[in-house]
Amino acid sequence: MLSGTELTMDFVRSLHGGFLSRESADSIPFSSAHLPSILARYSNTNPTYIKKTLGECEAPPAPGERKHCATSLESMVEYVTAMLGTSDVLTLSTVLESMVEYVTAMLGTSDVLTLSTVMSNEDVPRQRYRITPSGVQKLDGDSFVACHARKYPYAVFYCHSTEGIRVYRVSAVGEDGTAVEAAAVCHNVIVGPDAYGTKLEAGKSFCHLLPPDHVVWSPKN
Repeated sequence: MLSGTELTMDFVRSLHGGFLSRESADSIPFSSAHLPSILARYSNTNPTYIKKTLGECEAPPAPGERKHCATSLESMVEYVTAMLGTSDVLTLSTVLESMVEYVTAMLGTSDVLTLSTVMSNEDVPRQRYRITPSGVQKLDGDSFVACHARKYPYAVFYCHSTEGIRVYRVSAVGEDGTAVEAAAVCHNVIVGPDAYGTKLEAGKSFCHLLPPDHVVWSPKN
């Protein structure tokens, strides 16, 4: 992840449904054991998305990974603060205004620093981006929780923490001039090939830029 690096990216939003309250989310089955009733309830949603999200949430964690699928903001915040051991947190990503407002209220403080993945143009095609000079800033610390938006009838986030993660804020410019401030996550592969869906061998590293609507949390201090 170096200045001047060129990457072909497609910054597409993953979040298609709105947030449910915890009460509403907890009242709806979220398990492949209830798949027929879920598909009947959300017949207008592509069943492939529902099956894939449930499968990811129910799969065992990878070596060194701790995971949780949050079906409400309350569930996400509680899991993240428990994993990080603090409610004084920083978020790096595209963060919806409603999420920021809720997190601020739930943590009881407005002292929540939000770094967002921001694009100067929301409607851009897949294209090459070049990381700008001095466009890579590493976040301090080694405790992070990443929450990835999943395609589902309502907001579901796959939250997890893994060993050997590094987080960066990256500035890049696309071929059409679109400017992007993105969150980037780098992993150390701690097991063999196919770990994390890659073909890398143990001891290697790989990095990826997060799409909009994905969130990385870290302790603020």
